[in-house]
Amino acid sequence: MKKQAGFTLIELAIVLVIIGLLLGGVLRGQELIANARVKNFARDFQNVQVFLYGYQDRFRALPGDDISAATHLDAAIAATAGNGNGQIDGAWDAAAGTTESGFFWQHVRAAGFAPGGVANAEAFATNANGARLGIQSLNAAFTTIVGGPAPAMRGTFVACSAGIAGREALQIDTQTDDGNPESGNVRIRLTGAGGVPNTLVAITAAPGAAHTVCMAF
Repeated sequence: MKKQAGFTLIELAIVLVIIGLLLGGVLRGQELIANARVKNFARDFQNVQVFLYGYQDRFRALPGDDISAATHLDAAIAATAGNGNGQIDGAWDAAAGTTESGFFWQHVRAAGFAPGGVANAEAFATNANGARLGIQSLNAAFTTIVGGPAPAMRGTFVACSAGIAGREALQIDTQTDDGNPESGNVRIRLTGAGGVPNTLVAITAAPGAAHTVCMAF
C-alpha cells in the first residue's frame, strides 16, 4: 500500500507566516494610500488659503470679488469681474463660472497662483477624488453646514471639499482641528444630505460613504 504524503506542522506554519506577511503588506499598502489621500485633501484646504491671501496681497482685492480683474489680470477675464463688496458671493459648489465663487478659480489661475484653465467651463476645482472643491464667504448664504451645536463655525471664508470617505473625513478633522465633526472650524456632513452636521457615531457607522468636509478660516 502506497503511503500518502502530507504537510508537516513546520510546513503549515511557514505557509501561514507567508500568508500573514502578504496580508499585512496589502493592509499596510492600503493604509499608506489612504493616508496619502488625506494629506492631499488637507493640502487642498491649505492651498485655497494660499491662493486667496496671495492674490489679496498682490492686488488688494479678493479673487472672485475683484472688480478690477480685467486691469489686474487680462482683458479676457473682464466678464468675471466681481462686485467688489469684500465677499466671495455664491455657493462654493455653484455651476462653473456663474458666481464669484467660480470666478475665484479663474482669477487665481489667471494670476498664476493655481494651475488650470480660466474659461467658464473650467472655472471650478476638484479634489483627489474628482469631487468639487470650492470656497465662499462664511455668512448667512452658506447653507452646506447649518444647525448643529454651538458655537457656530467662525471665520470670514469657508472652503468645502466633497466626496470624501467618512473615515478619511474624520482623519482630516483630527489632523487639522478638534476631531469632532460637530464643533470647531472643520465640520462634516453626508454629501447631498444637507442639514445638521454628522455625529461621530453616524460617520463611524458609514466610514466608506461620501462626505463633505468644510473648513472655516
